[in-house]
Amino acid sequence: MVTITELMIPSYANFGGKIHGGILLSLMDKVAYAAASKHSGAYCVTVSVDTVDFLQPIEVGELVSLKASINYVGNSSMVVGIKVISENVKTGEIKHTNTSYFTMVAKDEKDKPMKVPPLILEDKTDVRRFVEAIYRKNLKKEKKESFKNIKKDWNQDKINTLLANERCIQRLNG
Repeated sequence: MVTITELMIPSYANFGGKIHGGILLSLMDKVAYAAASKHSGAYCVTVSVDTVDFLQPIEVGELVSLKASINYVGNSSMVVGIKVISENVKTGEIKHTNTSYFTMVAKDEKDKPMKVPPLILEDKTDVRRFVEAIYRKNLKKEKKESFKNIKKDWNQDKINTLLANERCIQRLNG
């Protein structure tokens, strides 16, 4: 497990005084890299980010801790689970603000994917995370394939039916 903690400063905030989502994504990418490179002993790159839900806002002045663990390994890829916690140091309030999963790939000196060490599952939590990652991977693959098949069957009648109850106006030229 790798943890990075950072103070949220005013330059990280949007006009509403909350921390920009992009700042948080950048921090999440850093901790994912740290966990993946520590496990693999190599330079790693981000290849995908699964859903990032912003559960609660983070305020200027709060401490944000990003906890990353390797949840799954393939041949060259690793799924890094990230939990983001914010802490108001004045009140002691702690909030779980985000959970996300980054897929990282280890690269060798020639910038080619390299084999990573297997993951040692030491307790039931490790096993659960590994199995959940397998399910997420399979669901992602099924979703991609399903969407590919849906797109094959698109036609204007189906599109018009789908859009009939949506908040949009079609202004097609040609």
